[in-house]
Amino acid sequence: MRVLRRTLGTLLFLGAAVSCAPAPGDDARPGAVRPAVLAPYERLLPAPASARTGGTGYVFGAGTVIRTGPGGDEEVRGVGELLAEQLRTSSGLPLPVVGGSEGDGVRLLLDEGAEGVGDEGYRLESGPRGVTLTARTPAGLFHAGQSLRQLLPASGPGTVPGGEITDAPRFAYRGAMLDIARHYFTVEQVKRYVDQISAYKVNTLHLHLTDDQGWRIAVDGWPRLAEYGGGSEVGGGPGGYWTKDQYRDLVAYAARRYVDVVPEIDMPGHVNAALASYAELNCDGKAPERYTGTKVGFSSLCVGKERTYEFIDEVLGELAAITPGRYLHIGGDEAHSTPAADYAAFMDRAQEVVGRHGKTVVAWHQLAAARPAPGAVLQYWGHDRTPDAEKTAVAAAAKAGHPLILSPADRLYLDMKYDVTTGPGLNWAGFVPVKRAYDWNPGSYLAASGVPQSAVLGVEAPLWTETIATRSDLEFMAFPRILGLAELGWSPGPANWPSYRQRLAAQAPRLDAQDTTYYRAPDVPWG
Repeated sequence: MRVLRRTLGTLLFLGAAVSCAPAPGDDARPGAVRPAVLAPYERLLPAPASARTGGTGYVFGAGTVIRTGPGGDEEVRGVGELLAEQLRTSSGLPLPVVGGSEGDGVRLLLDEGAEGVGDEGYRLESGPRGVTLTARTPAGLFHAGQSLRQLLPASGPGTVPGGEITDAPRFAYRGAMLDIARHYFTVEQVKRYVDQISAYKVNTLHLHLTDDQGWRIAVDGWPRLAEYGGGSEVGGGPGGYWTKDQYRDLVAYAARRYVDVVPEIDMPGHVNAALASYAELNCDGKAPERYTGTKVGFSSLCVGKERTYEFIDEVLGELAAITPGRYLHIGGDEAHSTPAADYAAFMDRAQEVVGRHGKTVVAWHQLAAARPAPGAVLQYWGHDRTPDAEKTAVAAAAKAGHPLILSPADRLYLDMKYDVTTGPGLNWAGFVPVKRAYDWNPGSYLAASGVPQSAVLGVEAPLWTETIATRSDLEFMAFPRILGLAELGWSPGPANWPSYRQRLAAQAPRLDAQDTTYYRAPDVPWG
């Protein structure tokens, strides 16, 4: 048996050696980077907690079936149907889905007593008669299925090598954020992103739905928010918005892939689209023009008006009613036009509204300087140059029991340029090459400021869209850096760049087969 396990930051491959040297006839220029030849279990991304390889594997063929276990669990059946759909696309095989667990094929089994897998993990066992996926929950079975996909060729049928994986995530929250306010993206475009990130065990999609440049979600009680406020975007394009049915459809689509949607209505700043839609939300009763630029910090809801709180109650109430997940994000960043005392008073009331509608508050880390509600989650987007006082406030909130989502801008902001040669993107937080996005430790990232590892709920990679207007641009900025986020959030760590870059390179055929646009980082041996 070959054993693979992450220990002290190194993937140990016990068995045949893996060589990165050029083969005879290969390009042997000085400095040329060549891909290693990795066995299927060695290619997995995110890296599993442990894997053993050996023995005879299972050959996928025309007679392969997906078996969804005894008991007729409808959710397990749904996982099996989706896995079959995904594997049919890549393999070209019929892959019928049947009940029961007896017989050859791919078997999906729920076992509440499965050891070492937690709520989202799984065990995968491959032998000559089939592949058995075992988990405590349907979510775990889904993640097992995504690993199974990586053990097969990116296109065409193949053989799952003999072996066993036991796996579980490091962090509960593994997120990607997409800003559809600066530039509008359709539900179908976002569904594609859900498919791409869920394949790598990312389990949260944070949607930035509103900003100065556009309002993207319909609200029955305030129809001009979408109808008028949704009619603009950066650069003066037509914008757009989602109906509530379209939002529900996206939420259901994501849920089938075990991705929770966290909607964000940014406040009290970043609100020009709302102020332009309703004059009554302005302190002077005069609506400004719609905004298509990229400056920040100039807009604010009128903190002293009671109508403002009626507005946020109705907006957040409607959104909470169509969002099954536990979180509502209320922004709170860059409120430069709201005095500090007014900001704190406003956030007190906004957090109370979220709680009244049965949700947990998420806000950007500036909330730490006000009064975070009990249980509120703070999302940290600072970077190396963030003032120590700001980090100290975040640490105090963490010590008081507020979980943290880490999104350091100089590590995980996917809108930052890779380097001086690439575009689109920005560089106010510095350039973020692929190695920098991956090669850090979320658990100790803010330890010097006093944040304990136990306070870290997880990681999230935001993609702001001031300069991003097309699917191709979105994918180019997200891939391959979002895969580093996936590994940081799932794998036991610490990060291991030499191993990771080889496994990242091994994803190229899969990305190519799915027509994903991605940046071919020069220090990754793509081949």
